[in-house]
Amino acid sequence: MDEYKPPLSMAAGLRSALSHALITLLAIGIAFALPQAAQYILYYWWPQVEADSKLMLATEILLAAVLVLLFNLVVVSWNNHRFVESAKLASLVHARKGRGGGWFVRLRQRRMLRRLPASRDAFVLTVTGFHTFVEELSLAASAFNTAYEIRVMLLNPASSGARQRICSLPAEIGLSAFCDEIEASIARLEALRQAGKKVTLKFYGEAPFWKVVVLGEHVWVQYCHDGHELRHATEYVFALNSHEPGHGLFVPFYMLFLRKWSEPQHPEYDFDTRELVFRDGLGKEVRRDPFMLRPADDPEESRSTPVNQPSSIATIASVSRRAARIRQGGGPSASGSRRAASGTPSGRRGCAGW
Repeated sequence: MDEYKPPLSMAAGLRSALSHALITLLAIGIAFALPQAAQYILYYWWPQVEADSKLMLATEILLAAVLVLLFNLVVVSWNNHRFVESAKLASLVHARKGRGGGWFVRLRQRRMLRRLPASRDAFVLTVTGFHTFVEELSLAASAFNTAYEIRVMLLNPASSGARQRICSLPAEIGLSAFCDEIEASIARLEALRQAGKKVTLKFYGEAPFWKVVVLGEHVWVQYCHDGHELRHATEYVFALNSHEPGHGLFVPFYMLFLRKWSEPQHPEYDFDTRELVFRDGLGKEVRRDPFMLRPADDPEESRSTPVNQPSSIATIASVSRRAARIRQGGGPSASGSRRAASGTPSGRRGCAGW
């Protein structure tokens, strides 16, 4: 598997030369110290061990502990070698446990993203897209600024898949937060579109199964567990094996996105008219429907009018803050407070009879 390596800078060249010099000096020092160490053991230490039984016992225990440690290191090294070979076969280059893993794991991923070449195309299959495009902790958000063509598939908030997804999540995550996150993602995509990017957005209606983000020759994958937020799912990064494309999991997930993208039942979002455009198998337009951000059958929770698309960075930030407040338990409106007072969580009324 070939990994992209950027040209070395002057500082990187100096660091490499310094490390080689230190290793050479260390090897020379060990070579000159070996005769003195052997002389000390043979003519000073070993006679004392022969004359003192306690010292001999301590030496034997110390030698046994060193041998056990070396044996364990060999076993661990062999097991790690097998894991590395399996990771190479799967083309796995990085993995992290949700948003955890500490600052060191995030630093490794930032370094990996900086080393990647600029991607012309970016393909995203996700749920709301908030944690990919809008959230400040998103490590891949900056990569979309350099891409020319961006294809995105989000979960339609008015679909049965969205209802199934929302009802499986914790009670504090309701329809309002879900719709606000989609609204923020659409606003971010509109901003990228106004910046000259070729942005295409489609909506799918099935319950989400995978989150897939393709940037150049790398793909980020997360599994959508029922009952768990996507941001807490383990994230895997697979790279394209240019020598043997049939090996590794980059191609299967890449083809998964392309196959889902080409399915004609997924409508395309028209940024100019705020409508969903349905096409047949030949790509011809069949009909247009207004995009309802909130389900029309939920009068308390929805505004049965097409989404009013925000386009400025300030509006994106406002929508993001509103989604964060809803996730923390605060309702966006008085109707949400009334539902909370009546014992029904905000955005949860539909789980029983949506």
